[in-house]
Amino acid sequence: MTDVAAVVLAAGSGSRLASAVPKPLVEVGGRPLVAYAIAAAMESGLRPCVLVVGHASMTVADIAPKGVTVVRARGHRRGISNSLRAALEFLEGYVQIGAACVGLGDQPLVEAPAYRRLAEAYTDGATLAVATYDGVRANPVLIARSLWAEARKLKGDKGARTLMEIHGVLEVPCDGCGNPQDIDTEEDIEAVEAIMKSQR
Repeated sequence: MTDVAAVVLAAGSGSRLASAVPKPLVEVGGRPLVAYAIAAAMESGLRPCVLVVGHASMTVADIAPKGVTVVRARGHRRGISNSLRAALEFLEGYVQIGAACVGLGDQPLVEAPAYRRLAEAYTDGATLAVATYDGVRANPVLIARSLWAEARKLKGDKGARTLMEIHGVLEVPCDGCGNPQDIDTEEDIEAVEAIMKSQR
């Protein structure tokens, strides 16, 4: 599955969290928030593994372990579409890469098998695929190269959801591959940490 890249978007400022540190570096369960998403992407075996940063980019980039390529999203304040564009523009030069599997840096419970299941869907012919948990669409999302030009024209904070409104999308059940709970508030952190404790 080396023809599918893994992407983690972590460029936002996390204004709703109102933290003194950049949202990706907020401590959750004893680790920086984004460390979980990076680990899942790396463990998936998909390469290259790309971390997109924006707000406090240098500080967030410092957390990236060896083997992760950091890409800076210009205009990240204008929404997630700019982060997605930065990743796809970077991957454009990797001619062997046929698709990108995109996850979010604020979903620490999504696990590596979710990335792999979407990559397998691409191998089976999917051009646009989304992970589902209990039948609900979440992340990651797989976007084949044939849709990259269109994806790079997206604006605002919708990202791949806009593509799903236009194109047929394959829903890939990822039950048993983690939990798509994201973190936007202190209450979300408490909920995620409770889940983590229950899984120990």
